[in-house]
Amino acid sequence: MGEKASFFVLRAKAVPEVLLRVVEAKRLLDSGKVESVQEATEMVQISRSSFYKYKDDIFPYHENAKGKTVNMVIQLDDEPGLLSMVLKTIAEFHANILTIHQSVPVNGIASLSLSIDVFPATGNVEDMRNSIESVQGIHYAKILARE
Repeated sequence: MGEKASFFVLRAKAVPEVLLRVVEAKRLLDSGKVESVQEATEMVQISRSSFYKYKDDIFPYHENAKGKTVNMVIQLDDEPGLLSMVLKTIAEFHANILTIHQSVPVNGIASLSLSIDVFPATGNVEDMRNSIESVQGIHYAKILARE
């Protein structure tokens, strides 16, 4: 039988320094600031063997890493820069686009479907929808689903 995984949530001050340094080395590698494990481990001053021993067992905890998904459909005119305005509005509400699909315009009108990750900082999703719908050239913006 395989070992059952157990997880714990600890404050950073309770985690041994070597594990915190492994997390930092992983962050350096993921960000592209270093090109090799050797460089990362030298920067955070741990051995490569410590890195390899713990790299798959420690991850930072992000309390608000996940938001809620909102699926939206928008009908808009086929005008240069209009999609950019919609995306800018979503960014102003501190939401992230997960998926985006724009149909081929027919008679100068396109349909846009979006999956948007919203967070507490986004605020009221209905306000975001209203703000998108108020952009010149947007025919309508509808929320299809919330998960």
